[in-house]
Amino acid sequence: MSFLFWMAIGFISGVVFASFFEWFLHRYFMHRPVGPFRYPFERHALIHHHIFRADHTYHLVNEADKHTIPMAWWNGPVLVGCCQVPFLIGAIFFQKWGLLVGAAVSCTIYYAAYEYMHWCMHLPKRRHVERSGIFFRLNGHHLLHHRYMHKNFNVVFPLADFCLGTMIFRSKVHFKQAEGPAVPNVQPKTSVRIPVTTA
Repeated sequence: MSFLFWMAIGFISGVVFASFFEWFLHRYFMHRPVGPFRYPFERHALIHHHIFRADHTYHLVNEADKHTIPMAWWNGPVLVGCCQVPFLIGAIFFQKWGLLVGAAVSCTIYYAAYEYMHWCMHLPKRRHVERSGIFFRLNGHHLLHHRYMHKNFNVVFPLADFCLGTMIFRSKVHFKQAEGPAVPNVQPKTSVRIPVTTA
């Protein structure tokens, strides 16, 4: 089979793998300390979630906190590199280097999408992407993560949340949530009772 075919397989597989990798990293390293390796936990759970909550502070309030939205610059190459390990093994085993190239492209795009969308979610500026239906839904998905830190771990592609049972679509209780043109209402659905009249 051609290089481009294996590149397409690598690309699609890379997107799926990245969703589960993001979920695993977010749940097990960014929300709990792992031995002496506390950097992701401290940077994310203790700092990011302390500053950005699900209320009006979901959007940047203090300019000085802007640097806490993205990951450190070196995280990108490290995380994309870690994602390539299974694809490198597969490429060596099957002698199909298109598999590795496709996965490298998709995982790089996935990480870039994560950083850009996460930035737009917490620092909205009515950008073109913020007017899309996909962003609108993902923004609600992430807002709920800031309300329930052990749910909705995915930011870009919530396939892993769906498959692993951590996806929620609405809050369990009413709360004062962030508002804006790109922020959906994630409050519980309330049933409207229609009064019964007798003739």
